Amino acid sequence: MQSRHGLVEYPAVHETIGQLSDNDKQILTLYFFENMPQNVIAERLGIPVGTVKSRLSTAKRNFRNKYPYPMKGELDMFKLPKIMPEYKITPADGEPFVVKWEELMGWFLVPRLGEKLSWAIYDQPSRKGGYYYEMEAVGKAEVHGIEGVEIIAKEGNFDKSKPCTDRTFIAQLTDTHCRCLAESHTVNGVKKFYTFLDGDDFLPNWGYGEDNCGNAVNISPKGTIVRNGSVITAQDNAFLLDIVGRYTVEINGRAYDTVCVIDIGTYNEGVLSEQFLDKNGRTVLWRRFNRSDWAFKRYGKLWTEALPDNERLTVNGETYVHWYDCVSSYIF
Repeated sequence: MQSRHGLVEYPAVHETIGQLSDNDKQILTLYFFENMPQNVIAERLGIPVGTVKSRLSTAKRNFRNKYPYPMKGELDMFKLPKIMPEYKITPADGEPFVVKWEELMGWFLVPRLGEKLSWAIYDQPSRKGGYYYEMEAVGKAEVHGIEGVEIIAKEGNFDKSKPCTDRTFIAQLTDTHCRCLAESHTVNGVKKFYTFLDGDDFLPNWGYGEDNCGNAVNISPKGTIVRNGSVITAQDNAFLLDIVGRYTVEINGRAYDTVCVIDIGTYNEGVLSEQFLDKNGRTVLWRRFNRSDWAFKRYGKLWTEALPDNERLTVNGETYVHWYDCVSSYIF
């Protein structure tokens, strides 16, 4: 896991665990890495739940005492499971509610000082974790005279087949909009910076809205996208994003009252996303669909052929195929 100290956190976690007793290793692995509830751990180990709680508390304290870097609160690097929990989406009674959505579009973090969040990408239908991200708003920042906050995003993958990397965002949240002002990442050892004044080098990937105004914070149904089951009718608009219905999302043992926000081609032609937001304006579940011919030259297959059993949507007569999902530590 990448940190501001360099590529140290993920190896340091495992090195620290290696210094602990067998009991501490066992309870931390079951609870954090395997995402096992305490009552299930009790059944697995044949001990009372109270003993599980006591052992877990002791193991976390022992971990913190040996861990070589400062830690804040819970052990964030353990929050996300390697396998995504199964979920169920059901149309709900009642009209969709108006929601205040302050998250940075596509990154799930509210750009406000002190906010932090972990999230991950899970392939479908395997539900296996691919990439995960640890994000935190760490301080105030200014880009071309516009004030925002600096966000550190640490990126890794669950199978550790690639080295961890990091990127930085500068984002601005106002009463009406949330937008990215700048982004930086490292390529071949060179750190590259892009801002909203860099035109096509920035806007297609990091910008949104007319003149990069950002996504609206206060959203309500506009009727630009209409959904009837798996059939979607959409207007031919730029920056096409709308609430299409109210749904109950059951995931990780809880049921969430949500509205479904669909965007079509807002950041990549031929890509559709479903975003289920609760009444707090937080993402419970995000799902990506590809138009069947999306990136055909790169992948050499239609998505209907590559993922023949995955869910499909029809948008103005064209087929879109479910590719992957994202969930965050918000639901864990």
